[in-house]
Amino acid sequence: MNESIVSSTRVSFLRTLLVLAFLSSTSVAVAGPAVQIDSPMSPPPWALAQRALLKANYDAAVVATEKYIDVRGWARITPNWGAMDGPDDVTEAFRHWPVLYMLGGPRELYDMHKKIWNGHIEQFTEAREPLVEVAKDGMYHKDFVVSLDWEHTGEAMAQWFWGGLTNDEDGQYLIRARRFAGLYMDEDPEARNYDPKHKIIRSLFNGSRGPHLGATTEAHWGGPPRPRHDPRPGQVHRSQRWTRLGYLVTLSGDHPQNMVTTHLALTAYMLTGEQKYRDWILEYVDAWVDRARQNGGNLPSNIGLDGTIGGEWDGKWWGGVYGWDFRPKNDDGTDNPGNCYIMRGARAGFGIAYLLTGDQKYIDTYRTQIDNLYAQGKMIDGVLQLPHKYGDDGWYGYEPKPETGGVGGNSNLWSLPELADIYLFTLKSSDLPRLNDDPWVQYLNGKDDGFPLRAMAYDHELIREGVERIHEDSKSTSTRASSELTDPTAIFSLLNLMIGAAYPGGGGNALHAQVRYFDPEERRPGLPPDVAALVDKIRPSGVSLTLVNTDPVSRRKLIVQTGTYAEHNAVSVTVDGRRVAVGDSHFEVWLQPGAGARITIEMDRYANQPTLKFPWNR
Repeated sequence: MNESIVSSTRVSFLRTLLVLAFLSSTSVAVAGPAVQIDSPMSPPPWALAQRALLKANYDAAVVATEKYIDVRGWARITPNWGAMDGPDDVTEAFRHWPVLYMLGGPRELYDMHKKIWNGHIEQFTEAREPLVEVAKDGMYHKDFVVSLDWEHTGEAMAQWFWGGLTNDEDGQYLIRARRFAGLYMDEDPEARNYDPKHKIIRSLFNGSRGPHLGATTEAHWGGPPRPRHDPRPGQVHRSQRWTRLGYLVTLSGDHPQNMVTTHLALTAYMLTGEQKYRDWILEYVDAWVDRARQNGGNLPSNIGLDGTIGGEWDGKWWGGVYGWDFRPKNDDGTDNPGNCYIMRGARAGFGIAYLLTGDQKYIDTYRTQIDNLYAQGKMIDGVLQLPHKYGDDGWYGYEPKPETGGVGGNSNLWSLPELADIYLFTLKSSDLPRLNDDPWVQYLNGKDDGFPLRAMAYDHELIREGVERIHEDSKSTSTRASSELTDPTAIFSLLNLMIGAAYPGGGGNALHAQVRYFDPEERRPGLPPDVAALVDKIRPSGVSLTLVNTDPVSRRKLIVQTGTYAEHNAVSVTVDGRRVAVGDSHFEVWLQPGAGARITIEMDRYANQPTLKFPWNR
C-alpha cells in the first residue's frame, strides 16, 4: 500500500479517536425516547407562585450568607463546643442551599453552599476547647466532628449529605465520602466506633476521634460556662445544656439515633458502587431489626457493649441518655419530658435500608414501633392521647395530637414525618387513616385542591419572617452564638409539590422523592429556567405531574428522573393520550414555548440500586 495512504489513514483514525473522546466527555445523556409537549398552556397560578418561591428562597439565602459568612466562608460567630452552641448550629442555618440548587435555583446557591461548608470545616478544625479532652486539639478532625451525639452530628451533616445531589464529579466530596464512611466501618484505627462482632456503634458520642466510653461531664455537653445572649430582650443566661444534659451518666453502648450513620455509607456507595458500603448498612440495620423483634417491636434505647439489650443500664431496654426514660431537667429543676430521640435514627436507617433493597421488613419494623404506641393510647379528657416515654412502671408521658406537625424526630409520634414516610414508602391504604389531617396527603388523594397555593403562600411568609429576623440581628461576631443564626429559607412546599417528597427533617435523613429533574443543556441538576412542575398523584404504579414552560418565547429541554437516586424505573410515560415506552430511570422532555401538559409515569419502584451519578454520567 502507498505510504502516503497509510499515513493519511493513520491521521484520519487518530482524528476520529480524538473526536470520539471529545464527544464522550461533553455529550449530554442518552435519555431514551423524548417526550414532546407542545400543547399551549397559559401559566397556571401555581406555576408562577412556584417560580416566585424559588426566587424568594434564593434572595433570602443571599441575605443570610452576606450577613453571617465572611470572605473565608467562616461564620461570624464565636465558636463554641457542645450540643447547644456547637458546629451543628452553623450548618443548620444553611442546609437548604444545596437542595434549592438541586431543585433549579441559581448556580450561586451551589457556590455559596461549597464556600460555607468548606469554611466551617476550617473554622471548627482550628477552634479548640481546652476543658474537653477530645476537643482540645480541634473540634473537627479529618474534616469531621471529633465525638458528639448524632442528634447533633446529623444536623451538622444534613448540608453535606444533600450536597451530594448537586455535583457528581466533585473529587473532594468523594474523598470525604470514603473517609467519613470508614469512620464507622472499622477502617480507621483512630476511630473504633463500630464493633463488627456485636454489630454496634459503641457509644452515643462518636466521631473522628472514636467513641466516648463511660460517663460525661457538663463540659462534654456544653463546653465551659460562658454568657450567651438570650433571644428575649434584656435577658442573658448560660447554656441550658448545663442543667438539661450535664449528667454524670454513661454514654457507652448503642442507641437507635446512631442509625443516621448509614447515610455516610450510602453516600459512598452511591458514588462508587462498592458493595462493602451496602453490606455494612444492611448488617447494621438488620441488627436493629432483630433487636426490635426480640423486644416486642419496641426499639431498645441502649445496647450494651456486649451486644445485649439494655446492657449498660441494668438490662433496661428503655434506659440510656436520649432513651425512652431519659428525663433531663428544666431550669427550675423539674423533669423535661422531651429528649427521647428514638425515631430520628430509625427514620434514616430503615428508610435507607428500604431504598437499597425494597424489603418490607424495614418498613414493618418502623410501623410496628408506632403501632405499639397507638395500642397504648388512652382517652384523656375526651381526647385520644399516646405515650412517648417508657419507664420502670411502663408507658407514660401521654400527649394529645398537636395542631401542627414537627420536622424533627424526637418523641411525639402523632404527627411527625414517620407517618408520612411509612405511607409514601409502601403506599398502603391501611396507613392513610393516621394521616387524615395531613393536607399534602389529602391533596394527593384529590381532597384539597387549594393546598398548593396555600402551602406556597405559607412558605413565602416564613421567608419574610426569617429575613426580618436577620435584619434585626445586631450582634457582633464576638457576641453571636452559632445557635442564633437564622435560616430564612422555606422549602417544604417545593419538596412536596415539585418532586413529591416529604420534608426529610434536618437530622441527616436521605431525601426520598418520586422524581427529580436535570437541565441537560446546562449540564446541571434542577428544572431549567421558567419551567414549573406539580406532582398531584402518587400511586403504587407511578406518579402524575404537570410540567409547564412559562416562557412563551423559548423552548426548554429537561430530564425527568424517577426517584431521588434513580431507584425507580420508568416503564412508560403517557401524555395527551400518547404512551411512550421508556424502560429506564430517566427520560427527556421537550417543552415548546408556552406549552404544558399533565403526564403520567408508570414505575417499577425500587427496581434499581440508588446512585448519585447524573444521567449523562451513568
